[in-house]
Amino acid sequence: MIAELKKTTEQKMQKSLEALKHDLAKVRTGRAHTGILDHVQVEYYGSFMSINQVANITLIDARTIGVQPWEKPMIPKVEKAIRESDLGLNPATQGDLIRVPMPMLTEERRKELIKVVKHEGENAKVAVRNLRRDAITHLKDALKKHALSEDDERRAQDDVQKLTDKYVAEVDKLLVEKEKDLMAI
Repeated sequence: MIAELKKTTEQKMQKSLEALKHDLAKVRTGRAHTGILDHVQVEYYGSFMSINQVANITLIDARTIGVQPWEKPMIPKVEKAIRESDLGLNPATQGDLIRVPMPMLTEERRKELIKVVKHEGENAKVAVRNLRRDAITHLKDALKKHALSEDDERRAQDDVQKLTDKYVAEVDKLLVEKEKDLMAI
């Protein structure tokens, strides 16, 4: 029972870490990255769809993303969706290709992005701590039901705490790397 609880807790903590990595990938540096446009929604015949479901997204060069809608009437809608997203991008259409240049980051914008990164990191830490709390609650319930001894419960709590410390350290490491990446000119 204890081994299964530790295993599921660790898997959930790993998922929290993966979610943080995914969120940090969206915070852009000066380089182009196709994942930046993942959450942009485009109106497609009355319903909203992710941009990668209506267009081919590629990197033209290190600072430019190319978006090629599969249907010609979608070009203005895709361009409008990118422009109105909260990403601060200014797409330009060339024939049937939409070029999305990545603007240079100013010092002020870099600091704003670092605040966003720290907020995402804090959310990930809270998620990990919540998983620790849930695991300890399960252990205490098992102790009350006499399903395990006090010594086993104490050892398991220590193991869960070690897992928590490990994943919080991983989150901190990711944040430091992202901050270095953002501050590099």
